[in-house]
Amino acid sequence: MMRREFNRSAVQVAALAGAGLVAPAVWAQAKAPADGVDFLTLDKLASTDAPAGKVDVVEFFWYSCPHCNSFEPLLEAWLEKVPKNLSFRRLPVMFRPNFEPQQRLYYTLEAMGKLPELHKKVFSAIHNDRQTLDTPELIAAWAAKQGLDRAKFTEVYGSFPVVTKVRRAAQLQEQYKVDGVPSLGVAGRYYTSGTLAGNLPRALQVVDHLVAQVAKGVKA
Repeated sequence: MMRREFNRSAVQVAALAGAGLVAPAVWAQAKAPADGVDFLTLDKLASTDAPAGKVDVVEFFWYSCPHCNSFEPLLEAWLEKVPKNLSFRRLPVMFRPNFEPQQRLYYTLEAMGKLPELHKKVFSAIHNDRQTLDTPELIAAWAAKQGLDRAKFTEVYGSFPVVTKVRRAAQLQEQYKVDGVPSLGVAGRYYTSGTLAGNLPRALQVVDHLVAQVAKGVKA
């Protein structure tokens, strides 16, 4: 679910890039990112969660968003090449109250140390297997099928730490004024997306530019 729809061409470009069918030189020849065009500068700084000396980058996503599912391979390939001064984290959004079960799913898997193993499988279950994972009961049943202890999963799912992370996610989403997913926040200062940058590969190029500027102490 997105508040702002990405255009069809952006999704197609992202799919091609993820498959290795778009030459890097295409993006290298693009013009330098511009504030108000390719990215937005926040009026107020958002909270960050990066160690000293690192630049905080946040991906805002929703498991049931087809664009986020398509973006995932491209994002994973990009993460393999990011500089060491970049600190990356994902944040599941909540545009409506019925998004919260999947937010809790993400933070429950994180708390149980199962995100590396099951993050992609959540996307696959929803978009490839056409499973509905939008209630605590359906989510717990799916988790049990992945080999997790259902009682333990349910306990963590309803725990105070998970509820707290959901609340903090909502706060950060509001601070960044997230209007669609997938989208990206940088250093609590900047916000970009496939819509702003023109397409998703270009959005990642914009993030590279912003991270470099922040690291230099230069305003983008």
